[in-house]
Amino acid sequence: MHDLVIRGGTLIDGTGSPGQRGDLAIDDGRITAVGVEIGPGEREIDATGLLVTPGFVDVHTHYDGQVSWDHLMEPSLYHGVTTVVMGNCGVGFAPARPDRHDWLIGLMEGVEDIPGTALAEGLTWDWESFPEYLDAIEKRPHTLDFAAQVPHGALRGFVMGDRGADHNERPTPDEIQEMARLTKEAILAGAVGFTTSRTVNHKTVEGEHTPSYTATSDELWGIAEGLKEAGAGVVEIVGDFPDLEPEFAMVRQMAERSGRPMSVSVAQLNERPEDWRRMLDLISEAQAEGVELHAQVAPRPVGVIMSLEATFNPFIKNPVFLEAAKLPVAERAAVLADADNRAAFIEGGMIMDPRRLFRLGNPPNYEPDPEESIAALSDAAGQRPEEYALEVLLENEGTGQIFMPALNYFYGNSDHCLEMLQHPHTVPGLGDGGAHVSFISDASFSTYLLTHWARDRATRKPGTEPLPVEYIVKRQAADTARLVGFLDRGVLAPGMKADVNVIDFEALSLEAPEMRYDLPAGGKRLVQKATGYRYTIVSGEVVVADGEPTGATPGKLVRGAQPAPASA
Repeated sequence: MHDLVIRGGTLIDGTGSPGQRGDLAIDDGRITAVGVEIGPGEREIDATGLLVTPGFVDVHTHYDGQVSWDHLMEPSLYHGVTTVVMGNCGVGFAPARPDRHDWLIGLMEGVEDIPGTALAEGLTWDWESFPEYLDAIEKRPHTLDFAAQVPHGALRGFVMGDRGADHNERPTPDEIQEMARLTKEAILAGAVGFTTSRTVNHKTVEGEHTPSYTATSDELWGIAEGLKEAGAGVVEIVGDFPDLEPEFAMVRQMAERSGRPMSVSVAQLNERPEDWRRMLDLISEAQAEGVELHAQVAPRPVGVIMSLEATFNPFIKNPVFLEAAKLPVAERAAVLADADNRAAFIEGGMIMDPRRLFRLGNPPNYEPDPEESIAALSDAAGQRPEEYALEVLLENEGTGQIFMPALNYFYGNSDHCLEMLQHPHTVPGLGDGGAHVSFISDASFSTYLLTHWARDRATRKPGTEPLPVEYIVKRQAADTARLVGFLDRGVLAPGMKADVNVIDFEALSLEAPEMRYDLPAGGKRLVQKATGYRYTIVSGEVVVADGEPTGATPGKLVRGAQPAPASA
């Protein structure tokens, strides 16, 4: 008798092969049989009419602090994700000397918009070295599997002290060697990689550039030697690449010197809307010459979600709003809706271009047509854009949301996202689960891939061919798992880890993000859920049933690369 049998579903096995109807058996946290005529189970799930897929692997999250107080790792678990990889963008909380705690909190708050008050209350700091950090977070119960990477910012602060944040300072050769040693130590203890940031958008809470922004080639290549000596681990880099060719050459050298796989963030920037094509060409050239370089890409426009509760909205400098902002949200909405205040509010204006603002809606629309902008709709209604935008924000008892695409929307559509997704050297990433908590909610990327690209876009934009479900699942499960060296998951096959989704594909839908005030110290965050995930299973245990956590906590820290089981 098997522990669990999932019967009669369409098995999308993660290899890209066509789906086949069949059964799947699980024993002791592993898949033991896939096919037909499988024997009985102590528990059985009827998956007739449903998809059965591997659990999704999200390689770009920021749960580094949240993992120490939240066993659920919301919102990722609502989107079929069973393994998360954190420590991206060069920010995190280890290694950490006691005098660096506040500095690291300020860095994370500034770069990833996680409230410093929540981090200060939630972090336990029962570690100093990176191996001690892994031991500390491993002790706590968790719903999902999670893996950690060594962040460059924390490494600099640990080795260089205050000088690590000074962009006029350079590490000495001895300090570079120490960073390499600590990187090797972390990798050998179970870190899955090293990460760094070279983007002007990443700043501390004081507005200073992230510590790694001006790191020299000597520093990056020195750290690469630590990875080489460890003989394991991956590298993740987010950057702007304003001087594309020489910057990319430096990054490529880091991959060559370390001998380790590397992924680089790639998106369409408004100021250089075609650079992403050259980036992918350079990555392809590197791959052809034996350098394992990949791009992490987003499946939709990346943008800011604005509301009367969020960090941003179009009226954050409007005098009437500034007064109302001192009130609780419900009272704030009532004041702004009052007819006596309305004229003064509209005259106060807004600071954002209404041509780039859109009602998000429910279910949310992340690929709006330019004719659906606040500017276009207000003009059609004979209203000022300020008045129309206010009406959107006042919807749903003052919780209405406006979406402002910032990346991947220069031409008013997502055609380029499709090109990026289909490139042979990309993986879906950049969802930032656990970060940008009050104005971005992109941990739902995995659900969006299935609903938008495999189903809905073909209806919304006639002439568009949907991507096969099998392809989407492979990209978000097997391909992401392999990027970080996890060969024991992402595919439904005997011997593989029993991380599984049972999905009602026709009912699968994103819900609008909801603002909650449940972080430590009452911090706020957006949480986006989905309907249609009937079951999400981690190591053979059901952790989510019909959108609700079951309370099971089978999640484990994943230390380093996980080889494929011999029977897979």
